[in-house]
Amino acid sequence: MIELDSVSVAYGSKEVVHDLSLSIGRGDFVLLTGPSGCGKSTLIRLLVGLMPEVVPARVAGKASVGGLDPVAETPAAMSKKVGAVFQNPASQLFCLSVEEEVAFGPHNLAMDESEVRERVEWALEVTGLAELRDRVPSELSGGQKQLVAIASALAMKPEILVLDEPFASLDVPGLRRVLETLISLNREHGVTILLVEHRLVEAARVADRIVVMNEGAIVADGEPAHVLEDRSLLRRLGIRRPTDEPPGNWVDLLSPNGSDPGVPPLVEAERLVAGYGRRSVLRGVDLRIYPGEFVALVGRNGVGKSTLARALAGLIKPKSGTVRFMGKKVSPSPEIGILFQNPLDQVLTDSVMDEVSFGPLHWGRFDRSRIEELMKAADLSALKDRSPYALSSGQQQRTALAATISTNPRFLILDEPTLGQDWGHLERVMEFVKRLNRSGSTVLLITHDYKLAHRYVDRVLLMEDGRIVADGRISDRGRSFAFDAETQEVRS
Repeated sequence: MIELDSVSVAYGSKEVVHDLSLSIGRGDFVLLTGPSGCGKSTLIRLLVGLMPEVVPARVAGKASVGGLDPVAETPAAMSKKVGAVFQNPASQLFCLSVEEEVAFGPHNLAMDESEVRERVEWALEVTGLAELRDRVPSELSGGQKQLVAIASALAMKPEILVLDEPFASLDVPGLRRVLETLISLNREHGVTILLVEHRLVEAARVADRIVVMNEGAIVADGEPAHVLEDRSLLRRLGIRRPTDEPPGNWVDLLSPNGSDPGVPPLVEAERLVAGYGRRSVLRGVDLRIYPGEFVALVGRNGVGKSTLARALAGLIKPKSGTVRFMGKKVSPSPEIGILFQNPLDQVLTDSVMDEVSFGPLHWGRFDRSRIEELMKAADLSALKDRSPYALSSGQQQRTALAATISTNPRFLILDEPTLGQDWGHLERVMEFVKRLNRSGSTVLLITHDYKLAHRYVDRVLLMEDGRIVADGRISDRGRSFAFDAETQEVRS
């Protein structure tokens, strides 16, 4: 179904895929992984026919996908063979309701209306989106947008399905629901699946084969058990081996916070109600975050985590209730930094160096040595002159994070910083964030990653249905799932 023979891809003078050969047969389920920036997303763009018509690039070698040449064919022609889900779901959502979005592809293939309805109902059901069919996609959470993009691809019932980090913004139940759907498509309907992922926990268990890329080339290709036993390779590339998630709910892994810290809160919300238009997402949030804390905000997709982050940063006006920062009504300032789920929502300039320097220059806080330290910590030094728009999603995320940190904010909000990140890059960035925390910055980390929270945070806030329903520290039971420094596994 997919045949690549000595394929190379270059953007301008920068070659990102080098003499790569790969064969994927009909009905295969292949997991593609590797460090951020290794060429995975470029490979996906090639397979779905975006090069060179949509994405300017030079392609050498021979490529065949479902019997078609993706370089010669249009994206429209390729869409009849290949369904695609990209890293940033917002880039492929443009209708005014979830139902219309999922129906868009089948409608454009001029299918009978009854067939369209059948496909839409099936795709909404298997992704758990039936209750959201009338919602506007742009108002959904990052995880919900990801599910809509997946449902839209599924409704086309393609022969080949290519997914670029579809689990990045999903909670564990959502991840498993999507994975079950992919297994069904593969085993019951014979759909060939190429899944690009850093979150290997579940995917490695169902894939027939793992392909590992590094610096534009394939460095490992084989059965999951065999590839994942090469610990020296995984450590060198910064890839986490698959591990079981902690059992039970977050509530079961928390213990009470204990005594009041005895100092005024840095950030405080009281009876906070906020949302979009007439719809309230936050329904009476009460919380206090104190100076120097490192706090995780967790919860299912769509419960209001990102909305709360925006309210705490002064980007959303409360419908009622209050938000105070340092005892005053909150408003945007260099003292509050926020990293959005989609890095392109906050990219403003034409080079990585300009992006990271923009905030400090604007607020009169520019320090070249600090900027260089940030660039090094985020592994961006070699990319300083590149346009952020020409980078991989993981590199874009690190650029946006470095720009967010560059003003040295007192309060740093990170909304799902794991997007597109291998463990090696993520660990490097998070260690820098931890150093900021130790020097006095307060951090709020929004994440679905149990292991990330276990390793870095002091306190966990659990959200459900627009409210904080639990507030505590990770219990001894929770901490029993500690990181093994050598293998990066979780041990009980």
